[in-house]
Amino acid sequence: MATQRQRTASKKNIKKALKTWKLMTHRQRALAQPNGRKRAKPGSTGEGNYYRIEIREKSQFSSFRTQDVGERGGIQRIAGHRPSGSWDTQAWLIEKPLANIVGDTLKSRHKDVQEVFDSLGSKPKLVKGDIFQAKPERNVPEKDKPTDAMKKAYEARRKG
Repeated sequence: MATQRQRTASKKNIKKALKTWKLMTHRQRALAQPNGRKRAKPGSTGEGNYYRIEIREKSQFSSFRTQDVGERGGIQRIAGHRPSGSWDTQAWLIEKPLANIVGDTLKSRHKDVQEVFDSLGSKPKLVKGDIFQAKPERNVPEKDKPTDAMKKAYEARRKG
């Protein structure tokens, strides 16, 4: 049984809690709950099957489509559709057995994965969990095209 002193303290604590509760916003109330936080975002826990390399902000796109690159599974490209109508790569998904984390970046001996890494504008840097960030490939202005690499590729295709 509770003593009179415990009952009085309990009533006082309840009044204090209610007063504090009424001053909180809905979000503050949710975060104050032990189970009030939202579920973990995909990739943030590090328990998934893929590493995600984000290239552009999600907010630049209105819808998304995932495309398998090469063989089924392994490497996937997340293409984003801009409100203007153009499509661009928003992120890459690399299956975990094909790459490993070294320090705060990704490394791979797999040829196809290495091609993806080479096409990025910078090395993928670890953000958290399985999520990495990299810069997009440099945009070459039309006046500078064809580039030397393009000319070399055209020649190789014509000869071979």
